Amino acid sequence: MSKQLLIYERVAPLSAEQHGTWSVRLNGTYHFASTVNSVPLLAAEFTAAAADLPIIFAGEGEDVFPAALLGFGPEENLMVDTDGAWRQGYVPAFLRRYPFVFSESEDNTTFTLCIDEEFEGLNTDGLGERLFDSAGNRTQFLENMLTFVSQYQAQFNRTRQFCTRLARMGALKPAQARRGTADGQSVTLGGFSIIDRAKLRQIGDADLREMFDNDELEMSFVHLQSLSNIQRLGQLASPAATAETPAIDTVEEALEG
Repeated sequence: MSKQLLIYERVAPLSAEQHGTWSVRLNGTYHFASTVNSVPLLAAEFTAAAADLPIIFAGEGEDVFPAALLGFGPEENLMVDTDGAWRQGYVPAFLRRYPFVFSESEDNTTFTLCIDEEFEGLNTDGLGERLFDSAGNRTQFLENMLTFVSQYQAQFNRTRQFCTRLARMGALKPAQARRGTADGQSVTLGGFSIIDRAKLRQIGDADLREMFDNDELEMSFVHLQSLSNIQRLGQLASPAATAETPAIDTVEEALEG
């Protein structure tokens, strides 16, 4: 749950009784994400995200999950500028669904649509999109968000299956990302994993066939290709410096094997 609530402060179930007169004003800024250095990434996003962002794996064991790397320091998001604008390229769905999110029952059978009541765009002045109409029914805007968050949740579960397979096969290895600074120093980020290309070559026939059929094999290579974006990310912070990735395994080795 912590991964899903990374940027949320005060989550409450949506209801006509509580939020009947509320509106949401989406101003296109990402101030709310300015201090997160990575966000979860879904399997369906790999190809689009890999064009702009490094894809890594955060967490350990059963909690491992893909993430888009956004910065090197603990509260550094290089993709959000000082005005809160996204600098360039792909915006992960985790951020695009904000301020909405599902809460999950303990038995994983019931999902409730919630909203972050601390979101700066929430108001009772009629600015933006209403959540409920005068009769207490969901507006088309809220129906669209419900559909989007539902699709997100379905992809979240599919992505977890991919990670479970990688963990079971022992196909992940620890890595570090490092970027240079203008004064000649370096900032290093650890605590994440990447796919071990050598282990990928050793996949058994049954797993290989299944991974091919459900696009997990393609996602694995897309992930490896995306690591070259770490240098681009580092240059956003220090244009005159360079970034290296990962410290224990160069990009060239990851791509060429």
